[in-house]
Amino acid sequence: MSFADMISATNGVIWSIPLVALCLLAGLYFSIRTGFVQLRGLPDMIKQLIGGEKSADGTSSFQSLMMSLANRVGMGNIGGVATAIAFGGPGAVFWMWTVAFLGASTSFIESTLGQIYKEKDPDTGEYRGGPAYYFEKAYSHKAKALSLVYGILFAAVTVMAMSFFLPGVQANGMASAINLAWGFPTWGVAILLVIALAFIVIGGVKRIAAVAAFIVPPMAILYIIAALIVFFVNFDQIPHVFGEIFSGAFGMHAVYGAIIGLAIKWGVQRGIYSNEAGQGTGPHHAAAAEVSHPAKQGFVQAFSVYIDTLFVCTATAFIIISTDMYSVFENETFPGTTLYTGAIGTDVEPGPGFVQNGFDTLVPGIGLGSSFVAIALTFFAFTTIVAYYYMAEVNLSYLTRKIKNGVVRRGLLRLLQGLLLVSVAYGAINTAGSAWGLGDIGVGSMAWLNIVGILVLQVPALKALKDYRAQKKAGKDPQFDPRPLGIANAQFWELRADGKVRQGQTGEELAAETGENPITPPPRS
Repeated sequence: MSFADMISATNGVIWSIPLVALCLLAGLYFSIRTGFVQLRGLPDMIKQLIGGEKSADGTSSFQSLMMSLANRVGMGNIGGVATAIAFGGPGAVFWMWTVAFLGASTSFIESTLGQIYKEKDPDTGEYRGGPAYYFEKAYSHKAKALSLVYGILFAAVTVMAMSFFLPGVQANGMASAINLAWGFPTWGVAILLVIALAFIVIGGVKRIAAVAAFIVPPMAILYIIAALIVFFVNFDQIPHVFGEIFSGAFGMHAVYGAIIGLAIKWGVQRGIYSNEAGQGTGPHHAAAAEVSHPAKQGFVQAFSVYIDTLFVCTATAFIIISTDMYSVFENETFPGTTLYTGAIGTDVEPGPGFVQNGFDTLVPGIGLGSSFVAIALTFFAFTTIVAYYYMAEVNLSYLTRKIKNGVVRRGLLRLLQGLLLVSVAYGAINTAGSAWGLGDIGVGSMAWLNIVGILVLQVPALKALKDYRAQKKAGKDPQFDPRPLGIANAQFWELRADGKVRQGQTGEELAAETGENPITPPPRS
């Protein structure tokens, strides 16, 4: 069996019907349990973005959102939508919307947990956290060994996913878009990308936040504006676009009726790949933020799911379908037999090329649309890879926190950085199918562990939401103290409620007060 066959077989097992059902049903369950926080919490989402807290130690709510969007907005919003349509038909877009709406509640739960169980780095003073931390801490007073093992397992899977499985997809999309727009060889893109990443990955969370806050908003806005131009130029296609999406989603389309199962599968799979709700990435960014109550970051990260899928992915879908620049392939293979052959023909591989050709219909013959998508995807993919590295390092820090030997920890950090660069180089010069296969394995593995885990650990997040609503109803700016709520092992918030954690307090002071050994990251050179 070849390496490509192994990737395909593994991906088929991970992204089978049970995971698709788990993503949808967990989102529905959390929507009901939170009273549809993704709707009732919209005013709170906007408020947190406008007036969130700031400190010397944590990122602001806006920066946290930008870090999250830097991670979410990438190849999944452009190439991911294209592959969903190519193998699931236009109806897959509806299921992307569905998993985004339901997944916003899942994102609220996981991100609130990330805040509740965050820690303060003793060396840098920055906040760090994520699923590995809440898996270990939430029920460590009841099942310490099991909690620790599950946390270690998630951290190990995340390190591999973020450093090896996922970066190649972003690099592949960037390289293929640049090659299509300007004819620049993919190996050249690989070299330049590796050099650029080698300089930036040593910058730390604050530099990542600053870079993301600077790059992501204008590029996302420009992309949506460009999509709106296509929208108005093809205004007469609106009924057709929505007709294709809804008829394909429910098996009523004459051509796509037989692949309704694939529409659901590809819509959910690419929706999760794009917005990452339930995957366990959002809690890393949520934990880095400075807030007075964990639920505040739950609102922020839930809103990022909306921005990613309902805005950016929808813009991509409209460009592709309204311009007829797509084909739908049978049996999930390219090249292969087609169910539908649009104006783009059957020679263009599903990915950024669908979108680039769609934009090019505005001003035919000069490649303006292809160049714009190549530039946008370069920024989106680059910031996503940097965010991947941040999460890989956070989880490596978690795994190596007990290692006292600085040489060993430094060596493991260099190994992590090398693995990321190898993945980027491999993804840039390889086929899209292999790159996507590895990426799907990474996303699916994390989603399995995280969603099952937060279904078990949901209670602290639900208590935090109830507490937030009660304080807000009383006219207060919600402040969090876990002890009256019966939430154990949230040491950071206990110290904060007692006035022992202060803005600007050093990691060494915190370590002395807690009497514990918070995470010790690999030393930077």
